[in-house]
Amino acid sequence: MVEQSPMSDTQLQALEAKIDALYVSVETLRKYFLWTGIISVALIVLPLIGLLFAIPSFFSAEELDVLQGL
Repeated sequence: MVEQSPMSDTQLQALEAKIDALYVSVETLRKYFLWTGIISVALIVLPLIGLLFAIPSFFSAEELDVLQGL
């Protein structure tokens, strides 16, 4: 087995520190993307589901108003 020089140990430790910092950064970005997706669903998809129930009731109320006017 080949002995590692002290300089390569230092370089290895520096690389490990950089990888650890990169991991923390990537995990933070992953959380941001997750919450961006959750908020997007809450602001776009949920109102559309609500409209599926609101529009038919709106049209039925309009039909009653039109029929009463005749």
